[in-house]
Amino acid sequence: MIGSAPHGTTATATWFLGWASLNEKGLKTLGGAVMVTVLLVDDHTVVRQGLRALVESDPEFVVVGEAADGLEAVALVKRKKPKVVIVDLMMPGLNGLETLQKVLRLKLDTRVIILSMYRNEAYVLEAMRNGAAGYVVKESGGAELFQAMRTALAGRRYLSPTLFEASIGSYSSMGTILQKAQTGSAAPYDTLTTRERKVLQLVAEGATSFDIGARLKISSRAVESHRASLMRKLGLNTHHTLIRYALQRGIIPMDEPQSIRKAMR
Repeated sequence: MIGSAPHGTTATATWFLGWASLNEKGLKTLGGAVMVTVLLVDDHTVVRQGLRALVESDPEFVVVGEAADGLEAVALVKRKKPKVVIVDLMMPGLNGLETLQKVLRLKLDTRVIILSMYRNEAYVLEAMRNGAAGYVVKESGGAELFQAMRTALAGRRYLSPTLFEASIGSYSSMGTILQKAQTGSAAPYDTLTTRERKVLQLVAEGATSFDIGARLKISSRAVESHRASLMRKLGLNTHHTLIRYALQRGIIPMDEPQSIRKAMR
């Protein structure tokens, strides 16, 4: 029977030690140790399953939820109040950076770690500017993810060492990357409204004005107005340059779908 204790003294003791109790401070083992609650956010089921197995291989951590997109993640953060959120950078709809922003606006004691396959400096700096507690590349080993979580929980920020090995931009240490993120002048992207950013992402993903209007519950004419405004602010004059900008900025992944590649020709 699911949830029932196994027979035998040793087996029963093991069963009791494996259970966790919930109190006002969060999850605790019966031994009294506080467990770190984690939320996993990735649009690929197999990735989430792998992450869950990895995270829960350490008894200090427990996965309290999974989300396949940013909106679901924000709702789960409100309900579960996890200590750590591990979120994929590139997701359809609400991407990792937008999810990060919305989670931090909740002003909870939650650390957000970006998990990405991309080492591009623009992605890293954007994550740091938006308050990410860490940036871990997906090729990293499991030990590094645990190190990132523990560093974040200690109130510090973590960046994968491979970012420095790749000599990201003109920076070779975490200190200089964080300094760049904190002191860099405001980019044109920062002048975009929330609606303009969403239109930019959807246009870059290949959605039509009609589709965007339906999704955002605005008219196609309003979509075109937002599009014209954002292109003016970003200094873009063609659909081709818009797609290029979205790729360089990390709004859409470098391995863009065929429909986007055709639009760039």
